[in-house]
Amino acid sequence: MTRNVWDKRAVHIAGVAETALGEVRDQTELSMFAAAAREALGEAGLTLRDVDGVFVNYMGEEGSVQVAEYLGITAPRYADSTDLGGAAFEAFVHHAMLAVAEGRCEVALIGYASRQRTRRFRNMAGSPVDADSLAAQFQSPYGLPAPIGHYAMMAARHMHAYGTTPEQLAEVAVAARAWARLNPKAWSRDPLNVEQALASRMISTPLRRSDCCLVTDGGGAIVVTTAERARDAAKPSVRVIGAGESHTHWHLASMPDLTVTAGAVSGGEAFAMAGITAADVDVLQPYDSFTITVLLALEDLGFCGKGEGGPFVSGGRLAPGGALPAMTSGGGLSYNHPGALGALLLVEAVRQLRGEAGERQVPDARIAVAHGVGGFNSTAATVVLAR
Repeated sequence: MTRNVWDKRAVHIAGVAETALGEVRDQTELSMFAAAAREALGEAGLTLRDVDGVFVNYMGEEGSVQVAEYLGITAPRYADSTDLGGAAFEAFVHHAMLAVAEGRCEVALIGYASRQRTRRFRNMAGSPVDADSLAAQFQSPYGLPAPIGHYAMMAARHMHAYGTTPEQLAEVAVAARAWARLNPKAWSRDPLNVEQALASRMISTPLRRSDCCLVTDGGGAIVVTTAERARDAAKPSVRVIGAGESHTHWHLASMPDLTVTAGAVSGGEAFAMAGITAADVDVLQPYDSFTITVLLALEDLGFCGKGEGGPFVSGGRLAPGGALPAMTSGGGLSYNHPGALGALLLVEAVRQLRGEAGERQVPDARIAVAHGVGGFNSTAATVVLAR
């Protein structure tokens, strides 16, 4: 690992927490996030009165405004509800890193909660499309289901261009399940092998049920603060040493290359800021909305060459005991996927660096990467953490 080239001011994640997970029937999204926020702040040795930066997405009509009101946070010095889909929370760490480093806030609260499963507002058709939008005019009439149809097109293109196989995609699902079996909080913990994955129902060719993420309730909270504040934390903090974000398209026809994502930019920015290469990463938390999402991220972040993702994941490389531990919570494929997974990727990355992941702990993990993706593989944000 080379020296961190970003030396302005040390910024730390001092607390993390999950919300209630799975099926949540006795809470609202706001109460779920409030409980997680208190837990994360408690880990950081802080309270809601200390929060002066609020970063949330997908919560109410006004995002940070409504969440801050509910939490009793009046007049925060920094507020952000930027919508980058599931990548928003890694992007929020990036934004909070810059804000804290410049003294614009000292205690940034980041997070999200969703009850998409119990409220049943997630379906194959996706959200209603504005009749005047470009999607309604040029995309929806052809019946492409959102978002899975978009990812299926990317997988089909990757297979055509590089010879990627269904078995290789299945390896990603099998690795995620192997980690989930070590996580008592994971939604899906039944055994899964490649043959079973390939026998699962076809959803959108070439993606099968095993290639697709869960639909669950859940969320998380993350506290970003100064090194000085982090010294008082109840648990060890981890340093944010790199971050980056980007986006490529919204409509599939505008994606420059179906096999190249915004992670090629966000990962490059984050790794350069941290002064690391892919070889330095001990544990990876990629956004696994679909198995193809992981393959594309591995290539774009530099863990393997373009088109080499399929062979790279073969032989259990991402699974427990593999050379690149990834999706160590079980990921969106087997642990939890509340519509936007990015906050939970950060929670798991921090826990791995603290050494508190129990049976799924990666030995001597020092560098972790959380890589968020949003939309139709439209956005990406990458965070590098170090203990």
